[in-house]
Amino acid sequence: MLEMTPLQPGAGPIRAAVYLPAEPTSIYWGRLPCAADVAILTVEPGTEVTIDTLSHEGILEDQGRDPVAFFATYGVEASGVLEDAIAVAASDHPRDPSVDGPHVVTGPIGVSGAQPGDLLKITVVELLPRVPYGVISNRHGRGALPGEYPRQAGNVSVFASIDNSADTADPVGTMPRVLGGEHTVHFPLAPFLGIMGVAVAGNVRPHSVPPGSHGGNIDINLLTEGSVLYLPVQVPEALAYIGDPHFAQGDGEVALTAMEASLRATLRFEVIPAAEAIEAFGELVGPLVETTEFLVPTGMSKDLDEAVQNCVRAAVALLQARFGMDAEHAYAYLSAATDFNISQVVDLVKGVHARIRVEDFNA
Repeated sequence: MLEMTPLQPGAGPIRAAVYLPAEPTSIYWGRLPCAADVAILTVEPGTEVTIDTLSHEGILEDQGRDPVAFFATYGVEASGVLEDAIAVAASDHPRDPSVDGPHVVTGPIGVSGAQPGDLLKITVVELLPRVPYGVISNRHGRGALPGEYPRQAGNVSVFASIDNSADTADPVGTMPRVLGGEHTVHFPLAPFLGIMGVAVAGNVRPHSVPPGSHGGNIDINLLTEGSVLYLPVQVPEALAYIGDPHFAQGDGEVALTAMEASLRATLRFEVIPAAEAIEAFGELVGPLVETTEFLVPTGMSKDLDEAVQNCVRAAVALLQARFGMDAEHAYAYLSAATDFNISQVVDLVKGVHARIRVEDFNA
């Protein structure tokens, strides 16, 4: 395992001048902000904010709601457990596990001047692991094979660690192949935030699990350092939030969670006015990701077929707005040159994203 001192609240590298810890008073647990909520802090467009996030693994009721005791079973000393995870687990936060989601989200952050119709542009500047370990869980009869897994009562939580001893240039994730076995399996790390979103209109806080036009639990693993997420603003000042940090995730996230582990994120928040947004991207009805290689429109639905169809429609509209294609040629191009990936199939609302290569349009 990679030796590291945990990034406790307020300690260690904090890149931005503005810092938001994940304290019981600055998080939502199981629900997402709505228009009736008030920003924890408000920033001007272009501001970078360093934000601590917490994984829900190790603090949930079916894990004892005691992260020190939970992680001790995997050999983690009490000093290696995050103090804010301990504080949230011990708090009287008004979360009802029978009706609320599992995720801890930090925020909301108001962005001055953002109005419905605009786009909130969130650039992922830096993602730092706060601990050298994470957890992959299958629980509640969910995942891609509900009714088949878990194979016994209760949940299954698999401990995974960061390993820099493997024969690779970068640290990798490692986990045992069987319970108690000496052999392990290694996999690449690619930290990202599973939840990035804006508040919804109205006075009802959405459940933290299903994603939607507000973003939320989109679980798109392309949102690593240097990537950008565009979200249609739904309430004044946007009221942005983040959470569900991962060290790694395969497309689909079939077991229910991936390598869930706390991150310290530095993000830059910008506002694209409505007219400019329409000219650049068309009428966005949901999240759009941009990386150095790809434009990534999304589609969501409780039905996977409909999620694919919605993603194709979003991709056609994006190609029309961004590159002046007509619908027939855009549709043909997508069939010939674009991969459509399943973001996740485990969050009630299924997600699909397309990888449109930007370099194809540079000729």
